[in-house]
Order: sequence, then C-alpha cells, then structure tokens
Amino acid sequence: MSAITGTLPGEAAGARSLKAPALAFILTAFAAMVIGSAFGPSQALNYANINVYGSVPTSSYYQGLTIHGVLNALVFTTFFNTGVLFYFPARELRVRVNLGWIWSAFALMIFGLALSLEATLTNHASVLYTFYTPLKAAPPFYIGLALVVVGSLMVGAETIRMRAIWKRNNPERVTPLVSYMSVSVWLLWFLTTIGIVAELIFWVIPWSLGIEKGIDPLLTFTLFWYTGHAIVYFWVLPAYISWYAFVPYEAGGRLISDTLGRLTFLMFLLFSVEVGLHHEATVPGIAMGWKMEQMIFTFFVIPPSLLTAFTVAASLETAGHARGGRGWLGWLTALPWDNPSVAGQVLAMFTFILGGATGILLASMPNDAVVHDTVFIPGHFHITVGTATALTFIAMSYWLIPHLTGRVLYARKLAVVSVWLWAVGMMGIGIGLMWQGLYGTPRRDWISSLSPDPFVHPIPMAITAAAGLVLLAALICFVVVTIGTLVSRPAHDATEVPKIPFANTPIAEDSRWVRLMDRLGLWTLVAFLLIFAVYGPLFVALLSHQVSIAPNTVY
Repeated sequence: MSAITGTLPGEAAGARSLKAPALAFILTAFAAMVIGSAFGPSQALNYANINVYGSVPTSSYYQGLTIHGVLNALVFTTFFNTGVLFYFPARELRVRVNLGWIWSAFALMIFGLALSLEATLTNHASVLYTFYTPLKAAPPFYIGLALVVVGSLMVGAETIRMRAIWKRNNPERVTPLVSYMSVSVWLLWFLTTIGIVAELIFWVIPWSLGIEKGIDPLLTFTLFWYTGHAIVYFWVLPAYISWYAFVPYEAGGRLISDTLGRLTFLMFLLFSVEVGLHHEATVPGIAMGWKMEQMIFTFFVIPPSLLTAFTVAASLETAGHARGGRGWLGWLTALPWDNPSVAGQVLAMFTFILGGATGILLASMPNDAVVHDTVFIPGHFHITVGTATALTFIAMSYWLIPHLTGRVLYARKLAVVSVWLWAVGMMGIGIGLMWQGLYGTPRRDWISSLSPDPFVHPIPMAITAAAGLVLLAALICFVVVTIGTLVSRPAHDATEVPKIPFANTPIAEDSRWVRLMDRLGLWTLVAFLLIFAVYGPLFVALLSHQVSIAPNTVY
C-alpha cells in the first residue's frame, strides 16, 4: 500500500493519483474548522453573559468572532467542497484530470489562506466574515480571500472541462447523477462569486491599499450579499449530493428518483443568486420594489428543499423497510444507527428542518425586519450551516478519510457519539440564539461586556451556554477520531477500505426530462439572464450614484 495516498496495490493508478489532492483539500478544510470551532464556545458564553475574553488567546470579542466566522463559514466550506466536487466526478466519469492544475489551485488557496490568517491573527482584520465597509482590514486579508476563491474556481473549471470531455465521448448518454450535481454546483459557484470578486478586485482591495481614498458602503454591501446568500447553497449542496447519492446506499437502499434529484439541483442553479436583497430589507437607499422582487425569488428556493425532503426520506424509508423495519416509523429505527456516516447525516437532515422552517419565516420581509439585527439570524444559520453542512461533512469524513488514506476508521463508537453531540449542541445553539433574538438581543455585539446587560433572559442564555460546551465536546471527539484514523493501522485488503457509496441507480426515471435537464450550458445561460434582469438595473443605479466614504479608523 502506498504510504502517501493510502491506496491498495490492486487499485487503478488514476484513482491513486486523485486521492492525494482530494485528501489535501479535505484535511485543510477540517483543520480550519477545528481552529475556527475552538472559538465557538467563547461566542456561546458571550450570549450567556459570561465574559471569557482575557482568558482566550484573542485581543477582543470581535477578533475571535472574525476567526470563527472566516475559518468556519468561508475556509472550511470552500476547501472541503473544492476537494469533493472534483474528486467524485473524476471517479465517476473516469476522465483524465489535469492534476498539475489541481495542485496549483491548492497551492494558491493555501497561500491565500496564509495571507488572510496572518492579518486576522495579528488583529489587523477584525471585521467579521462579512467584512462590511467602511470597516477596513489590512490588504492581505482581502487579497488572501480573493486567492482562495480564485483557486476554487480553477478546480471548478477543470471539473466542468472533465464533464465536457465525457459528453463529447458519450454524446447519447446523460451525465451520471453525481457528476451532474457536482457540475451544477460549480456552475452556480461561478455565478455566485461574481459579486464578491467584483467587490474585492474593483473596490475593496484598491481602497485597502490606499489607491482609492474612500468607498461606497451601499454598493459594496449589495455586492457582498449578491454572493452572501447564494454562497449558502454552495455550502449545502455537496451535503445534498451525499444525501441523494450516497446515504441511501449506505443505509441499504437506493435513490427512488434520479429525475427529482436533478430537478432539485437545476432549480438551485436557476434561483439561488437572485435572493441577496432580502438581507437588505432594512437598508435604506434601495427601492422597495427591488427588495420585493428578490423576496419573491427567495421563495423559489423553497421547492427544491421540499423535493429533497420527500425524495431522500422516501429513499431512506425503502432502505429501512429492506432492513426489516415495519409500520409507519419502524423503517426509521431499522436504519444503521451504528454507522457514524448514516447516523450523522440523518441527524443533519432532521435538525435541518428547523433551519428550513425559520428560513421560510425570514424570507418574508416583514418577518425579517423584526429580527434582522438580532441573534435570531446567527441562530438560524448555525442550524443550517452547522447541521446540514458541517454535520454532514463530519459524518462523510468517517468513510471518506478511510477511503482516501486506506486506513481503518478509529473508534467507531466514539464517532457515533460525536455526531449525536454535534446535533444536540447545534440544535441548542440554534434554539438558544433564536429565542434570545425574539427578546431583542443584538447580533455582532460583545454583550457580556455590558453592565448591566439589558438583554438578559436566563433560560435561552443557559441553553446557549450549555450547547456551546456540548459542541466543544463533539469537536474533541471528532479530532480524536480523525487523528486516530490518520495514524491507525493500514487496511489489510480492499474489503476494509470504504468505496465511494454511489447509489445512482434510480427506481424510476423519465429519460425525456432528464435529457432536457442535462443541457447545463443552456440552463446556465437562463440563470445568468434571470440574474441580470434582477440585479442589472439596480447595479446601474448604484454605480451611477456612488458615494465615497473614508473611515475614521483603519485596522
């Protein structure tokens, strides 16, 4: 067995060469998550009115919050997604990959991460992961994040190229399901990053370097949220890929509908970007008509999530019945709950229900305006990102890292414990923060430094604090299992190494509709035209009425 890639002697050379970069992306992602999550309990304790700053290695609450947000929301997700969204299609399509290009992209992203981290850790970029202007960070913070995005786009371009080669060699066949989903996510990522790349390159980086003396906060705010909400779907859709294509097989069943899976990803491609203004519901300077239009588009992303709930639940039900489950809920208890990958991802699905329900609530501008600047919002996205995304990725790692390293999963029971702790802790964080938000507790505030604190309510504060400590325990369990796996004994033969659990043999498929949905170039053009219709006139107005503001204090 290779000491570098962890592959077995009988494995094809192409598979062996692909594992090393995929593992590099994924381990970097989890290293970022562990460091970022280590600052999470101090954030939870802050909202329990317990001030631990001075006991943690940060200069302020805001530096800790920036490290937590940047590493967890931006770095962890981008590195993990980049690794899996090229690896799975490469294995499924069996098309030659330009590994030099992939490794170059990884090196660029690591360099960008180092630049951004240096600015953040030295307290020269405590502007939070949203980096709203006119707060100003040191230039390396912005340049580094831009390089991370550019590197991910390089890998996305290579994946799209692989699919184009496969289509050219197989003109009569539809793209296999996992590759179709992966390429759809990459196309969405290209459309999504237009806003943040434009913001950084044309406005924020020149301003931070002193080339431009002032900046327009409304313009940059709008460019950020052009990307800022659509990026949520880039975070979560790789989890959806696993839910559709892997979990049914791992649970002992199969996906019930290939068509519904493709339709879900196509709808996200078409409607994910045109929703950013619902984050600006309370912001003056943008006409109410534009906000209402994007509020309507926000409701368009609800159906694909409901389709996912139906399709994945039905697939798991068939798996549970195949395992001997009886009755309406017997299938649920019959699932392999001793498998940490299945247990973690099913828990992620259940906890995500609360995130989806509150997302529907926040899609309405009147509702959103009530809680917009309260901790209800981070409570909501901790449920969505912390469960559907992070918990799914953690659970996936329990088969993916052994698969990539050729080593046996360490402490399987502890892995099961870790996903239960994570699910309970994240639900507690979500409920506690949303409850406090209903009492008006502000977000992004060092409330534990206030005396007396006017936002105190003992029950949700206690829930939030306890949940933060539970999540810390879950994180420790995850670290033990992951490091233990990396140094555990090598697998003796191929039967001990998990294979990619493809489950793309549907029970029913409408080939006519599948072939129509397979025209991803056409649908990407439609998505771009919808985005242009929604955002084009607004950006013309903002660009023609720019207001330059210079901050009083710079990093």
